[in-house]
Amino acid sequence: MNEQEIITMPRIGDQAPDFKAMTTTGPMQFSEYIKDSWTIFFSHPADFTPVCTTEMSGFALDQKYFDEHNTKLVGLSIDSIHSHIAWVNNVKKNTGVLFEFPIVADIDMKVSKLYGMLQPGESETAAVRAVFFIDPNGKIRLIMYYPLNVGRNMNEIKRVLIALQTADKHKVAMPLNWTPGEKVIVPPPKTVAEMQEREASDYEMVDFYLAKKDI
Repeated sequence: MNEQEIITMPRIGDQAPDFKAMTTTGPMQFSEYIKDSWTIFFSHPADFTPVCTTEMSGFALDQKYFDEHNTKLVGLSIDSIHSHIAWVNNVKKNTGVLFEFPIVADIDMKVSKLYGMLQPGESETAAVRAVFFIDPNGKIRLIMYYPLNVGRNMNEIKRVLIALQTADKHKVAMPLNWTPGEKVIVPPPKTVAEMQEREASDYEMVDFYLAKKDI
């Protein structure tokens, strides 16, 4: 009987698995690097590929935006550090865009398997387009997965980052299609007294269990 390898996949609410790796900015202990900041950890299938180049360039062009929102970027693919460096240099020469964020070299696939980025039904040698949003406490808060042939939506990545940060700051929830500046949802009442207090408030009331407010 053949042994089948079990591939793990972190879940929302889990502590982000820690690892040591070489990156384009030097050696990294992941837990130390991301400490006290939000982190977007994302994988791409391979260096020197067209869709990945557009995605990595998108992250690089928005580097200032993520810096302003206390968010570190960490990329990864199943390539060597030499391939990563050559690709970074190639993109800089051809487009003027420099990938300043670290890109993890994962030639042995250890980190990809640790994070469930390698999904054999899609590819046994290339990581899918996974995105992990990690909070300053090192907890995974949101996960996105895209196949090899569909690029990510940078507007959505920025939207959900701000949604997570806003929800934490104000202890609220976000309705469908929420964008910054729109009303947020107040947690539902847990007692009759809280329900009555809510009905007397200036919230936008759809019903007692669904109320919105400006922040």
